Amino acid sequence: MARASRLDSRFDTALFALCVFLAIVVHGLPDHLREPLTRSLRQTVLVPLVALQHNAGLSRAAWLAHGETARVEDSVSLQAMRTLALESENERLRRVLGLGGKLQWGFVPAEALHSGAVGDEYTLTLSAGSNAGVRPFSPVVAPDGLVGMVQTVDPRMSIAIIWTHPDFRVSARTADRSAFGIVQAHEGSGSDRYLLELRGVPVRSEIKKGTLVVSSGLGGVYPEGIPIGTIIDTLRSDGYARKYLLRPAVMPSDVLSVMILQPQRATAGVTPVWAATVAAADSVARASAAADSAAAARAAGAPARAIVPDSASAAGTQPARAAAPNVPAAESATTAVPNADSIAAAARARAARRAHRDSVRADSTRRANSDSARQARTDSVRRALIESARPAPPVDTSRRDTARPVTPPPTQR
Repeated sequence: MARASRLDSRFDTALFALCVFLAIVVHGLPDHLREPLTRSLRQTVLVPLVALQHNAGLSRAAWLAHGETARVEDSVSLQAMRTLALESENERLRRVLGLGGKLQWGFVPAEALHSGAVGDEYTLTLSAGSNAGVRPFSPVVAPDGLVGMVQTVDPRMSIAIIWTHPDFRVSARTADRSAFGIVQAHEGSGSDRYLLELRGVPVRSEIKKGTLVVSSGLGGVYPEGIPIGTIIDTLRSDGYARKYLLRPAVMPSDVLSVMILQPQRATAGVTPVWAATVAAADSVARASAAADSAAAARAAGAPARAIVPDSASAAGTQPARAAAPNVPAAESATTAVPNADSIAAAARARAARRAHRDSVRADSTRRANSDSARQARTDSVRRALIESARPAPPVDTSRRDTARPVTPPPTQR
């Protein structure tokens, strides 16, 4: 093998020397002989080398283009990730602006800052203070519902407790006003600590799953109609009152922008702000109740269907004249189920129509209020312009000059 490598190296050296010799010879030839010779060499001997050089150039260009393409793809992926984040932030800000448009007045917008310190997981730092009109015990709301309450206020910032705080309490009711109670944080561990409890519900009031719970307005801190959560389960009763488990309407980790309600706005009420949400939840609850009643009617019709085979078998043992009266009973028993289904469908249709009518009525009321306010402002501005453009009344100088002087009353001596 060593001998073969030596022979290869000698052959390469000889070939190199031959190439150098031919290059010198060709360089020394006259011009009329050099050009044809070089042309023939390029077309015969050097063709593989030229092709190799061309392929090497293409490979280098492809490698450079691949790197540039990879950089472009990475930048496009990064921009796409940023676009998704911007879209979610824009959606969040649109919802906050929509909440401000519904409130119209009596609120202070603020950014919610989360602190990672131990003991601060129950509070939020808000970027608005007393200089902006924030007062202690002001409700803090988000587009989805209730967040908490302002606890301490500084000139430029404030601290609010959220519903996970052990001292959080709010008087609440169901959307259909069928039950009242007190909502507080659920004393659980793990994921259950981010749930709420509805306590103090009378035993006679049974709340179904999926029912929306809103603030009742009792207590003077939270106005009526703010969504708090949805019933997801029934807890152990205390004998005289029921307890229910709620899924909160607002999760603390999702809170980035909030609205702080001022005292005069909380006193005026915010029921129309979440009226559509409450009406939709009420309609869903009524439809669920109608479906449950239909299911109960269907279950009540099951024994009637079971009686039919028994009566038919009994009729088989009796004479033929006794079998005829059982036919209408079977037909009436079989027609009981379609009647229950039709009742459920009619109840769902009525609930849907009622929800649509409530939402339309709320929208028309809001539109009428805004139109009347706009018309009042326009009338006041027109009246002010007319008053300013009206000339001043002329002064009656002749009467003033000819008026007799007022003589003082005579003094008594």
